[in-house]
Amino acid sequence: MYKVVVIGGGWAGCAAAIAARKAGADVTLLEKTDMLLGLGNVGGIMRNNGRFTAAEENIALGAGDLFGITDRCSRHINVDFPGHEHASLYDVTKVEPEVRRLLKSRGIGIRFMTRAVDVIKRGDDIEKLILAGGEELEGDVFIETTGSTGGPGNCLTYGNGCCMCILRCPAFGPRVSISAKAGGRDIMGQRKDGSFGAFSGSGKLEKASLSEEIRQALNEKGVAVVPLPRSAVKKEKLDMKVCKQYALDEFAENIVLLDTGYAKIMTPFFELETLRQIPGFENARYVDPYAGGKGNSIRYLSVAEREDSLKVSGVGNLFCGGEKAGLFVGHTEAISTGSLAGHNAVRFVRGMKPLQLPTGLAIGDLISFAGKSLESAEGLMTRFTFAGAEYFERMKEKDLYSIDPDEIRRRVRRYGLEGIYEERLM
Repeated sequence: MYKVVVIGGGWAGCAAAIAARKAGADVTLLEKTDMLLGLGNVGGIMRNNGRFTAAEENIALGAGDLFGITDRCSRHINVDFPGHEHASLYDVTKVEPEVRRLLKSRGIGIRFMTRAVDVIKRGDDIEKLILAGGEELEGDVFIETTGSTGGPGNCLTYGNGCCMCILRCPAFGPRVSISAKAGGRDIMGQRKDGSFGAFSGSGKLEKASLSEEIRQALNEKGVAVVPLPRSAVKKEKLDMKVCKQYALDEFAENIVLLDTGYAKIMTPFFELETLRQIPGFENARYVDPYAGGKGNSIRYLSVAEREDSLKVSGVGNLFCGGEKAGLFVGHTEAISTGSLAGHNAVRFVRGMKPLQLPTGLAIGDLISFAGKSLESAEGLMTRFTFAGAEYFERMKEKDLYSIDPDEIRRRVRRYGLEGIYEERLM
């Protein structure tokens, strides 16, 4: 049985591992921390805007496992908030154990606190990974889903310092780009002012630290919008955000909170002393990042050049997913790219033609459009998500956006791709 090694246990890595396992491979997943999902542990937003379409496409393709978990763990469904409709908000305190149990039940080997730091190559192929501590790990094909955030030096250089986020780089070590170690060229996303990277777009407040009125709104509706005094409005922060679908004036003029188990505050950071002067926030406390009054994690510093099959260019047996595969924003985007990478990794070792999703599907169009955009300076300053900004407008223009699961399944069926990720290839 061929061995697939997935590097990184976020949403993309978990999706890649499941897809490769379904296709019949022996799969080992490496995760440098003690938890799966990475930023998914502080995310929580699913099915908003075009993400509904993409979720249903994945389900029709045969990659519905992780969406089943987020749907079951949702605290609220069909939530509307500024610029977004029909969102589901999953409970970030419950989802990781569910995903861990799913992977183990599938027979996927998970190695926690295991960090890949270098490669040994044979020709264009990776023969072995070198792990922190010196161990060498062989594989037939590798999938990198390490994201593009960290380590602390990058957050210091391009942000406001290490914000002590869920990734916990000082404890578990910084991210290492395996694509770069293997000889590929990594790309760095830029901001409008030419600086590199972008701030993560939200933080977490402890709900118990907020007023009873705000807690009640969150528990009942899933969302609370609190107007800011004029002196506290900082519209320049909108340009710093990675999540351009939330870079709307409403997110600068108000505090927008979403109930994901914690109170998700939709801004990269908010100075704590100022926050506590706003009625209802007198006792507010950050739980992630702990330095959310000063900064947030910096992302998009390590995107691999890749083909639309998600094979890394210039490396024979390396695929990628999630933020390693493009300037993508969001869990749905990570699951979409991870699933394709995992499936194609098995096709690769079997000598089969890789699957390239058609641009008549939103997932295929996103992957193609984002890949081409990396060739331009403007594209390096663009972020791609089904949920808003430039790409959601493109979805609507191309008539790809739908909230009808039956229609979406028929679309997938027309391309002969229904259930393709469920097919055993070996």
